[in-house]
Amino acid sequence: MFNGFLTLKPHCEVCGLDYAFADPADGPAFFVICFACVPSVLLGVWLEVQYSVPLWVHLLVTGPFMLATCIPPLRPLKGWLVASQFFYKAEEGKLARLP
Repeated sequence: MFNGFLTLKPHCEVCGLDYAFADPADGPAFFVICFACVPSVLLGVWLEVQYSVPLWVHLLVTGPFMLATCIPPLRPLKGWLVASQFFYKAEEGKLARLP
């Protein structure tokens, strides 16, 4: 399904499905921001308020935690959004003409 980390292949190698319909845009990034980045920032704020840690501790604790929770979910979420677009036959919006 993927050609690289987040780039979609032109078509499925197994069934030949054309991925031209798929446009998840910023959907995966939105879900990662909502569910992964917020807890990462809360960890950094909690460390600062509770313990007043120096900057190097934030770099060693909060930085890797943020990378570990934000980067890995991007690819599965993009695959899920493409599959949802296929399942629900999502397409670009069109203006409806009145009869």
